Amino acid sequence: MDTQQITAPSRASSGVMHDNSRHTSRFTVVGNHLTQHRELSLTAIGLAAHIQSLPAGVRIGIKDLAGRFPESEARIAAALRELEAHGYLRRTRTRLFDGRIVTRTVSCNQPSDQRRTDALPGRDCPQRTVRPPVPVRSCSEPEADDAHPARFRTRAKPAPRREPAPLLVPPPAFPAASLLRTAADLLAGLHHRDPRLLLSAQDVDVLAPGVAAWLEREAGPAAVQHALTSELPPEGLRRPAGLLAHRLTVRLPPPPPFRALADTPPRPIPLQNCEGCDRAFRAAEPGECPDCRTNFHPTVQ
Repeated sequence: MDTQQITAPSRASSGVMHDNSRHTSRFTVVGNHLTQHRELSLTAIGLAAHIQSLPAGVRIGIKDLAGRFPESEARIAAALRELEAHGYLRRTRTRLFDGRIVTRTVSCNQPSDQRRTDALPGRDCPQRTVRPPVPVRSCSEPEADDAHPARFRTRAKPAPRREPAPLLVPPPAFPAASLLRTAADLLAGLHHRDPRLLLSAQDVDVLAPGVAAWLEREAGPAAVQHALTSELPPEGLRRPAGLLAHRLTVRLPPPPPFRALADTPPRPIPLQNCEGCDRAFRAAEPGECPDCRTNFHPTVQ
C-alpha cells in the first residue's frame, strides 16, 4: 500500500502573497517609510497616498476630502494633522493681492527631516516663499486652497482703487478776497485744536469757500471753529477734509434776517441871511427873517 505523501505548506503561504503587474501609466511611487509608518494611523497613511496621487491644483480641503470618502471631517482633520506633524504635509497661510487669506498645502513624498539626511542632491523639497496666485511646484504637491484651480491660470488683478469723492462745500454769495483769506487762516489753524485736522494746502483751498459762506451769514470765526472741531470721533479719522466738508454743508446756518432800510431822515432846513437885519435864520429860500417880516411897516413918502 502506497504511503500518501503530505507536502508541508511553505511558511510564505501563511502571510500575504503578491500578484504584481508592472505599471506603465497612471501610477504613483509611494515610499515604504509612509506605507509602513509605525506612528501614523491607517487613515493618515491612506490619505497621504491619495494626496500624493493627485495632480497639482486639486482642492484637498477637509470638506472636499469628506465629500470624497466616507470618513468624517473630524477624522480627516486629525489625519491631516498627523501628516503635518510627521513632515508629509506643509500648510501655510498666505495673503493674496485682494486681501483674502488662503491656506496653501504642500505634500512631500518624504518627510522633510529624512530628506535633509538621505535625499539625493536636487531631490529636496525646500521651504520657499509662495507668491500667490502662482501654484507651488514641488515633489507631489497638490494644494489645498480656498480658490478654484482655474484661478491659477492667470495672475489675479488687484481690485481697482477707488478714488475719494470730490469735496463739495456751499459757496459764498459774495466771495470777497478778504473773506476767503480769513476762512483759509481759520482752516489752517484747526490742527491746534486737534492734530488730526492738519490739512493740506489743496484741502484748505477747497474748503475755504465753505467757511466763507458761514462767515458771511454772521457766524463768527469762533462759532465756525467750534462747529468743525467739536464732538470729533475718538478714532478712525482717516479723511479729515471729508468730515469738515460734510459739517460745512449739513450744519450751514441760515441767512441773517432781512433788515428793512430805515426811512431817510428829513434834511435840515438850510441857514439863510436875513435881507433886513442880516441875521441868520432857517428857511427854504433866501429872504427876511420872521422878525423883520412881522415888524415891517411901509414908509410914507
